[in-house]
Amino acid sequence: MTPDPSRAEAEASAVAASAARLRQRLGALQPRIAVVLGSGWGGLAGKVDGAIDVPYDELPAFPRLAVGGHAGLVRAGTLSGTPVLVLAGRKHAYETGDVGAMRGVVRTLAALGVTTLVQTNAAGSLDRGMPAGSLMLITDHLNLVQRSPLVDDPGVGGDKRFVDMANAYDPTLAEQARTAARKAGQTLHEGIYVWLLGPQFETPAEIRMLQGLGGHAVGMSTVPETILARHAGLKVLAFSLFTNMAAGLSDESLSHAHTMATAASASERACNLLAAVIPALSA
Repeated sequence: MTPDPSRAEAEASAVAASAARLRQRLGALQPRIAVVLGSGWGGLAGKVDGAIDVPYDELPAFPRLAVGGHAGLVRAGTLSGTPVLVLAGRKHAYETGDVGAMRGVVRTLAALGVTTLVQTNAAGSLDRGMPAGSLMLITDHLNLVQRSPLVDDPGVGGDKRFVDMANAYDPTLAEQARTAARKAGQTLHEGIYVWLLGPQFETPAEIRMLQGLGGHAVGMSTVPETILARHAGLKVLAFSLFTNMAAGLSDESLSHAHTMATAASASERACNLLAAVIPALSA
């Protein structure tokens, strides 16, 4: 597909304007770490010192959000002295079908000089050894949707569209996260995250298939942003908060309200993990 110059120019202009707006608001603060907060992880924003808030509405490259639990706000400041950008909310592909909805966000972060993207999400557990409320370090993913935010990307063509995903989730950052979690007394499971489009939850038959493929967690986000981040040269670290056992592994009834309620009950533990891990990263 040939890149569209007019679309490419419009997206590049939006990214440049968003980066300029954030630079203006941040002043001397130069974060190298950005964190995307999924459901259940929003409490981290309250731990940021010297907070500077910029609504997504003020940033032309950022999406408008419509899912509960996603505030649509950039908060800049420090965590234990470490400069950080906290993004309260993401746009999901299931909302409009746009897999590249977070493209402008990730490229704005890269333009600002961010080098590490920490991703978080709420997920269903495929492993009875990781019950609801547990936390998991994502070591790899399965893109079962088989869609990419780099398809129909107006600014990318030719060889520039190809990106190596062998170390999609940075091994060095993962080891630093393990060490920080251990020092903080936090139990941190590990496994493979499976991305499905949603918004419907999975059937028991689908869950059996995902288990057979080696998955440990299933959710409706994260993978598009990881692809975008790796394409932009950012390193990625990611975590799941289990809000439920996947379909067929328990008798609970699945719903978004149930997900939000379970996420809220485990939120403090999840946010304490991030607060311990982020200052330990060599971004």
